[in-house]
Amino acid sequence: MTHARAERAALCDLLDRIGPDAPTLCTGWTTYDLAAHLVLRERRPDAAAGIALRPLAGYTASVQNGLKAKHPFPELVGMVRTPGGIYGLLPFADEAVNTLEFLVHHEDVRRAQPGWEPRELPADFDQLIWKRLSVGARLMLRRSPVGVVLHRLGGGVAIGGAQEGPKVEVTGKAGELLLFCFGRQQHARVDLTGDEDAVARLLNATLGV
Repeated sequence: MTHARAERAALCDLLDRIGPDAPTLCTGWTTYDLAAHLVLRERRPDAAAGIALRPLAGYTASVQNGLKAKHPFPELVGMVRTPGGIYGLLPFADEAVNTLEFLVHHEDVRRAQPGWEPRELPADFDQLIWKRLSVGARLMLRRSPVGVVLHRLGGGVAIGGAQEGPKVEVTGKAGELLLFCFGRQQHARVDLTGDEDAVARLLNATLGV
């Protein structure tokens, strides 16, 4: 099983267990909203553009709400569990596009619940995360108001953020650095070193793709 499929299955198992009304780290979204988002992303290409393009966000939101109205929560989770659209036809596309997406959303649910602790990810998964993060760090950190130096525990450095001014050193495992760069700064287990004001600005910045 690929890491994308494993994260997808683990997320769906968790959704089935905690139900439709549990919180997530996605602002304003319950688990029902997140399940509808994931179905829309794979099975409604006409509405998926609004995920990234603000002018189309209204239509995307209406389709997402329509999915909730049409499908009971267990049915939506079942649709998430089986890759849809191109990802169902081309497993390599699922692995290429969805590995990090489902890891982050899995943690969006896990870390919104009380008593969570970081998972110990397999070494090859940690390496894959870092490989992709080190390539995408500049894009994910492009809105950072300060410079950022990522230090992966176990080896590896990547940079991003503002080219001028103070820099903040962010140290952690690859998965934690990924969550930080995806905009989950408050819920990533990392160590931050730098000017106090710069650290505060980075923690409250809008990061991610």
